[in-house]
This record gives sequence, structure tokens and C-alpha cells, in this order.
Amino acid sequence: MKEYSQIFNILIIALPVILFFFAGIRIVRPTHKGLIERLGKYKKLAQPGFHWVIPIVDRMFQVNITEQMVDAEPQEIITNDNLNASVDAQVYFRVKSDEESVKGSTYDVNNYSWQIVNLARTTLRNIIGTLTLKSANSERGRINMELHETLHNETKNWGIEIIRTELKQIDPPADVQETMNKVVKAENEKIAAIDSATAAETVADGVKRAKIKEAEGFKRSKILHAEGEAEAIKLVNEAADKYFIGNAQLLRKLEALETALEKNTKIVVPAGSDLVNVIGEMAGILPLKNTLANDSFQRRNRGGSAF
Repeated sequence: MKEYSQIFNILIIALPVILFFFAGIRIVRPTHKGLIERLGKYKKLAQPGFHWVIPIVDRMFQVNITEQMVDAEPQEIITNDNLNASVDAQVYFRVKSDEESVKGSTYDVNNYSWQIVNLARTTLRNIIGTLTLKSANSERGRINMELHETLHNETKNWGIEIIRTELKQIDPPADVQETMNKVVKAENEKIAAIDSATAAETVADGVKRAKIKEAEGFKRSKILHAEGEAEAIKLVNEAADKYFIGNAQLLRKLEALETALEKNTKIVVPAGSDLVNVIGEMAGILPLKNTLANDSFQRRNRGGSAF
């Protein structure tokens, strides 16, 4: 009994010690940093890993140092042209991992996520309120840049790094959206009609140019053909004058005469030409020159015999 009593006394003493030890165990993950406070005062920064703190006396607050995103939530903003636009944005940020930044995110601002959301909403109202709805939609890059710059300047003392901001939506009222869609549709139809007319004009212009080229080609071919015929005639005449000499030339003229007579063509033959003598010979008549010469010769012969 005495031994059991001793064991029981040991357990009574050891059990609170064991519970006290386990109560002070803290594990910090790699995605967090820990702030250890002792009796309400900051003591040190706890890196990822195993830590033991004095229960009740010490407290540890873990801070997430990974990239986080908060949604600014849709809000109605009156634009410069007096239209109510539904605007929403997202902000990506993280707590910097150095000790001062981790301390600043906890001790210098109360609930930094909620603060960033409200700061983003206020900044969006200030920016978009100076723009028309059309310019706000076309200048999203500028809005994101101004929002990022404002949030960066306001949160840099909190140990917060604003990574980027994204303008999620800028939606006009339903009736305005419907009107804008009709305008866009009309503009697209106008552009399509202009493109169609331009294409038709291009086709017509191409056909016109093709017709002109065809006519010019036909004209040119006629000219070349006529020039060729003229050149051929010239060459034939030159050849006739060069090679049809004497009787050959006379024969060529007779062939031309024969062809003309077959068609009952009237030919005027100059007196004293070779053609007159040729035609006479063809008809059985002696040439005029030869007849006169024979008569003169015969008279001389008769006169000589008389003497």
C-alpha cells in the first residue's frame, strides 16, 4: 500500500508538470510568423518551427505572410456623366516577412484585411467619379495603377505590400447597357456595310481595268496585224522590183492583168507601154514599133531595086 501511495503522489506531482509543458507548446508553420508577448509586452519574433512559451505568462500571435486576396465587393458609383455604375475590384497583398513588418501588421492597424477593403472602395469612388462611363471602361489600366499607388502609400506603414489590383467589373445600369449594345451593333453593321461596298467597288474596278486591258490588247493586235500586212506588201513589192526583171517582170504584170480581166475590171493602160505590145501579141497583132520598122525597110528595098 505504501508503494502505491508513493506512485500516486508522484503522478499527482508529475501530471500538472506534463500538462503545463504541453500547454506551452506552439508550432509555427512555414506560411506564418509568430509574435510572442510576455505579460502583454512584445518579446520576440517566432520563426517557423517548434516553440515553447510559458502558459498564461506568454502568448503567441501567428501572422500569415503568404499572398492574400480581398474583394472590395460591388458598389454603386456615380460617374462624371451621371450614370450609376456597379464597380468591383480585387486587391492582392501580403505581409512582409521581416520582424518590423510583422509587428506593424499587428500593432499598427486593426484588422488590415478589412481596412484594405474599405480603403479600396473609397479610392475607387474617388477615381471613377471623375471619369465618364465610357472612359472608365477604356482606361482600366489607369484605374488599376492609381488604385495600386494609393493603397501602397497608405499601407506601407502597416508592413503590407500591395502586389497588384484588378478592376473586376464596371457595369452600367441595365437600360444603359442595352442602349450601348444597340449602338455597338449599329456600328458593326455600318462597318460591315462599308466593307461590303468597298469590296464591290474593288471588284467593279478590277472588271473595268480588265475590260480596258482587253480592249487595248485587241487594238494593239489589230495595229500589229495591219503593220504586218503592210510590211509584207512592202517586202513583196521590193522583191518584185528586185527579182522580176525583163520578161519575168512582164509575166508578173500579165498575171495581174489576167486576174483583173477575170473580174471584168477596167484597166487603163498607158500608150507606149510594154503591156500594149504584149496584149497585141496575145491577140495576133504585131507590135506597132515592129510594123513601122518593117514598112520602112521594105520601101528602102523597093527603091534600091529601081535604081
